[in-house]
Amino acid sequence: MPARRTKAVAVTVTEQSRDRFRTAARAEPADPVLLCLLAAAEHGPVLDPDDPGEPPSVDALLAACEAALERHASAVRLAVAERAPAGPEETAALLAAVLGGRERFHGQQSDYRRLESSLLPDVLRRRRGLPIMLSLVWMAVGRRAGLTVHGIALPGHFIVAVGGPAGGEEYVLADPFHGGRLLDPDDAERLVHTAGQEFTPDLLTPAQPLDIVLRVLGNIRAWAADRPEHARTQLWAAELSLLLPRHPAQLRLERAELLVRTGDFLGGSAEMDAYAQILDAFDPDTAAKVRQEARAARHRLN
Repeated sequence: MPARRTKAVAVTVTEQSRDRFRTAARAEPADPVLLCLLAAAEHGPVLDPDDPGEPPSVDALLAACEAALERHASAVRLAVAERAPAGPEETAALLAAVLGGRERFHGQQSDYRRLESSLLPDVLRRRRGLPIMLSLVWMAVGRRAGLTVHGIALPGHFIVAVGGPAGGEEYVLADPFHGGRLLDPDDAERLVHTAGQEFTPDLLTPAQPLDIVLRVLGNIRAWAADRPEHARTQLWAAELSLLLPRHPAQLRLERAELLVRTGDFLGGSAEMDAYAQILDAFDPDTAAKVRQEARAARHRLN
């Protein structure tokens, strides 16, 4: 395919995914699976890396991923019909047997070094990913199979609760990154301590959909921040984060600095000036520093 045609297709996919992302982020309730798929569509992953054809449209990407999730859900429904799990522990063990066992969804330390580990279509294709992405697969498959699976956003390691805990019902914790290994409260506490924080019971509260998406995009931003050559990846993750109804204000400055790093000196400096105006009311010293950065960015045009 000619380079110009490839670029045109990529721009179309980006525009489609971003418009849909903005709309989906404001839906009630928001669907974290859809939002993560739309985010990945902007990056442009292909489910079949050997396919020599054009990059998939947003609709084709969504359909392929939905079909994959439905296949896994069908396998879970069949296992439920055969085994009739009596409670959350048996249900979690069934999910582990199907998703972590037969379907081989799991993670390894090396996955933390790969961008694909944070892109849901690639996670579905590779059956490997970060804890939050594998937990999202469990949540999506569980919902499609009629089971209750909540995401639990422990610091440093995302897990799931099968059953409750939103309504006070009985539940068990499982770790999809390790194939669905069941966790007791002490295991969860150790995970939190490993992340350098103190465990409190509220950490087992189900994660909110938009918080899950913000954390996924934060993982992408962190991955790219460690690799300066991937500044544009960090930029699109920051820009998508800003489309969420709730996001850290600091993201505006991060986006401005990334615009400068990727060559948009005027755009970046204008964003810095706008952010400095917000800071004026409560942090004038930082506002002055941001304006200095903006001036330095404009001087790079000379």
